[in-house]
Amino acid sequence: MSSDHLCAHCGNSAVQVKYVTRSFGKAAALLVIEAIPMYFCPNCGESYFSAQTLHEIERIKALRKSVAVNRPIPVAAFQPAAA
Repeated sequence: MSSDHLCAHCGNSAVQVKYVTRSFGKAAALLVIEAIPMYFCPNCGESYFSAQTLHEIERIKALRKSVAVNRPIPVAAFQPAAA
């Protein structure tokens, strides 16, 4: 999906909006937020969130008990392959 937004880093107008998932905290305090709009510039490779998106992330984190849905999430630890 394209945007009429200019890249905050290089000023290019080919910025795209991608939707990403990010996790915050860990263990019992883990919160996963899906479908976060992130700007991505194919010209310079920069990716970033708007100020409005960052404020919404903070709001979701503050209201997590009333807005989050509990779902089981499998977790694996990275184990490097033996050489």
